[in-house]
Amino acid sequence: MDERPDFTGEQRDEYFMRQAIKLAREGEAAGEVPVGAVLTSEGKLLAWAHNAPISMRDPTAHAELLALREAAKKTENYRLTNTTLYVTLEPCVMCAGALVAARVKRLVFGCRDLRFGGVRSKFQIADSELLNHRVEIVEGVLGAEVTAMMRAYFANKR
Repeated sequence: MDERPDFTGEQRDEYFMRQAIKLAREGEAAGEVPVGAVLTSEGKLLAWAHNAPISMRDPTAHAELLALREAAKKTENYRLTNTTLYVTLEPCVMCAGALVAARVKRLVFGCRDLRFGGVRSKFQIADSELLNHRVEIVEGVLGAEVTAMMRAYFANKR
């Protein structure tokens, strides 16, 4: 994984989303649903993962959770404040809850998950006023590319 701390704003979001897309494609090549996640801290790469519930035989081995777990180990802290998670697909309810519990500052995702989305499509967990932490949410970064990847994946499965 490359890191580019000299980028700012929209450039940085697109750069790290491209890294997440690469990870998603790696996951797809390994037989997983193509979801990739990259966690950064102050513009520097902290952790990354792709979906792995099939290979790990673990229903919680979503890209987001694997990246959060790795970052917590690296930082030796379960709170991941001042971090940004870039993920190709809108997080599910489980992953959205984990973002809140980890105190992730910002979530950037590519496309919505109309069936299981826990951030915008079905539920709004990550920035709910009912919870003690709200994640800043940016959606649609490289959304057309991510949507095309997801559609192609599921079209090949049918």
